[in-house]
Amino acid sequence: MSRARSHRRASLFLAAVFPRGVTTRVTGRRELSARPAPQEPGMEYQDAVRTLNSLQTNASYLEEVKRRRGDLQTQLETMKLYLARSGLQVEDLDQLNIIHVTGTKGKGSTCAFTERILRNYGLKTGFFRSPGSSPHLVQVRERIRINGQPISPEHFTKHFWRLYHRLEETKDSSSCVSMPAYFRFLTLMAFHVFLQEKVDLAVVEVGIGGAYDCTNIIRKPVVCGVSSLGIDHTSLLGDTMEKIAWQKGGIFKHGVPAFTVPQPDGPLAVLRERAEQISCPLYLCPPLEALEEGGPPLTLGLEGEHQRSNAALALQLARCWLQRKDHQGIGELKASRPSLLCQLPLAPVFQPTSHMRHGLRDTEWLGRTQILCRGPLTWYLDGAHTCSSVQACVRWFRQALHRRKSGPEVPEVRVLLFNSTGDRDPAPLLKLLRPCQFDYAVFCPNLTEVASTGNADQQNFMVTLDQVLLRCLEHQQHWSRLDEEAASPDLWSTPSPEAGGPAALLLAPRLPHTHGTSSLVFSCISHALQWISQGRDPDFQTPSSPRDLLAHPVANSGASVLREAAAIHVLVTGSLHLVGGVLKLLDPSLSQ
Repeated sequence: MSRARSHRRASLFLAAVFPRGVTTRVTGRRELSARPAPQEPGMEYQDAVRTLNSLQTNASYLEEVKRRRGDLQTQLETMKLYLARSGLQVEDLDQLNIIHVTGTKGKGSTCAFTERILRNYGLKTGFFRSPGSSPHLVQVRERIRINGQPISPEHFTKHFWRLYHRLEETKDSSSCVSMPAYFRFLTLMAFHVFLQEKVDLAVVEVGIGGAYDCTNIIRKPVVCGVSSLGIDHTSLLGDTMEKIAWQKGGIFKHGVPAFTVPQPDGPLAVLRERAEQISCPLYLCPPLEALEEGGPPLTLGLEGEHQRSNAALALQLARCWLQRKDHQGIGELKASRPSLLCQLPLAPVFQPTSHMRHGLRDTEWLGRTQILCRGPLTWYLDGAHTCSSVQACVRWFRQALHRRKSGPEVPEVRVLLFNSTGDRDPAPLLKLLRPCQFDYAVFCPNLTEVASTGNADQQNFMVTLDQVLLRCLEHQQHWSRLDEEAASPDLWSTPSPEAGGPAALLLAPRLPHTHGTSSLVFSCISHALQWISQGRDPDFQTPSSPRDLLAHPVANSGASVLREAAAIHVLVTGSLHLVGGVLKLLDPSLSQ
């Protein structure tokens, strides 16, 4: 055995908690799920998802985009060829009355608000979540929705095989364009589903970027939206806010109204320039407070102060769609006055209708600022994975803790369950989470079980068990270094407002463990949840816990603390894949 491999094996044993037998297999480069053997596909849902996964993984597609991002027109022309081979033309998409939404942060929430508002008007809605934006939580069919509900496994299976066989029949072996990648296939499938379902409108979320996104073959959307911008996916979009804004503004179309929320001056100027170049009327959304004047406050179904910006954009998108489609009770779209920001006109200030109010209130978006109360455990789920979204997550979590405070005499425990994937640097994310004063930090891969071959929705062909476990160990090391830094004389200094939110919401300091926050690494989500819950979650019960979950001293002592605590608050964040895996185990009905 090589010295490097011996060192790695020792690290895994000393720093992590694994079930017996797994450590001996960890050092081999084995994939998390073996590729399906070539065979005639069946007609079951899992067969369809396995075949979809085999087309190409997300990571491979992103690498292709990086290599070819300068060749925008070729990428869009390729997507048009796939569309034609599937039996549709670009002109057919004009029938869908599309609301096209891009952005770095909040575009998914904006789409969810918008779809729910318009559904309240009695309209039949379609909603597509691009695989390039965020991972699905539990099942891939969540990405294509009719009237807010994921299409059924039977519906997904029928449409999948119909499209797959059509593309198989029309592929040219002499051409470099044979079968579309995962992203593109699902986009094509969504268009087919929406047309066959005869939806009144379709809310389409852009993947990563905008200009070269496969959804950008849409040529005549009814309205476009740009949510908050930030630094993310720099290898694809560029390393400045201005470059990212240029990419996002690529969805603007001639004569089609577009709306955006307040942005920094540089990106906002780029968006305005992009819009002016093609005569796209671009409006700046007024704050939600302006729409609440003269009426009762708006209640949002999604928690967190940052959702108010998303709701403000959704209201403008919904109102514009209704106005342009001549819906009764909606006046003409007119800018209320020029904005002081980059000379953009300010979108109308209006009184939201009862349908709009109820739509905002009734919006649900699993895995975003979601709270599950289960006996003594309270699970706080938020798929934040960028610095700005983690900041918002911390503010929401601390506000929620403040509202649920049990009292000074009630022993409670705070646990962080975290993972971060891809090329993101976890150090700044973990640093932002420090003001939450966790008693335990738990790290695990985005695997519901050590072996997930039975569920095609959870397959990942791009990483090995070695890789994901070593990344978890790196997270643990980052956390330990932050512990050491916190042991300096300024331990009791007030956390910065940026990290923890308004000073009024700061939690009273608690005496830390003498050794700092205890941290553990588990080999899968199931084992992490078993240790955290200690059998006290009435809806998450396992036949028996692996004996080695308590093999590590911290795990053993922590188990006693968790069993005796009157309240356990668990924040799950860092990755939507992780949040999805937790939801799958805590709420098995989502897999049905």
